[in-house]
Amino acid sequence: MPTLLDARLKSALPTLPQHIAIIMDGNRRWAKNRFMPAALGHAAGAKRVREIVKACAEAGVPYLSLFAFSTENWKRPEEEVSSLMGLFVSYLEKEVASMNENGVRLRILGDLSRFSEPLQNLIRQAQVQTANNTRITLLVCANYGGRWDMLQAARAWQAAHPGESLDNLGEEALTSYLSTAEAPDVDLLIRTGGESRISNFLLWQSAYAEMFFTDDLWPEFKPERLQEALAWFSKRDRRFGSSAPL
Repeated sequence: MPTLLDARLKSALPTLPQHIAIIMDGNRRWAKNRFMPAALGHAAGAKRVREIVKACAEAGVPYLSLFAFSTENWKRPEEEVSSLMGLFVSYLEKEVASMNENGVRLRILGDLSRFSEPLQNLIRQAQVQTANNTRITLLVCANYGGRWDMLQAARAWQAAHPGESLDNLGEEALTSYLSTAEAPDVDLLIRTGGESRISNFLLWQSAYAEMFFTDDLWPEFKPERLQEALAWFSKRDRRFGSSAPL
């Protein structure tokens, strides 16, 4: 069975991102365009996740971060938030077996304390059950915000170094306390839905990310568009502030 990137395409992509981050925008608009409730748009988006995770694994991308629920999403209507929580529970219950079959290691990042105890238990179980998978690490950011992440990292460093001045806190030290400490910085950030902003997502980690924006609504974002983003990324001249190509 052919993978997303066949041998010819892989040879044409000398540089693959080690960490892709995706802002999955457009579920509600996708549903609205079809005169459906928002919940069905989110359900369609959840189905797309499996396909894109598989495509990234086949491409050889070791880390994929998905923005599932931001700290600001609590402001949405209570009914929509409730349906999102139910969808999250359903996803964790149904997808672990598929993750294990496809070598996906799952990590949930964010302030999980606001979630219900049953949901927190499911998160812990899913992480344990997929802990030994090595093909790709899927980082699902839930009740996550980039500013929150930097604040909690600074506080965690301070707790680990009581009495020390913040003058002693450097970039490398702070990075080790971020929720994504195990992963490399984001190389490629993709946002669907036609917007051109990163909306408080992985702010520190995306300092030098290449940003690919597409009008595709998330439920419409197919592996072919991911392939296009990877081809675009491979042509970028990433200098990280230097004057000479790396």
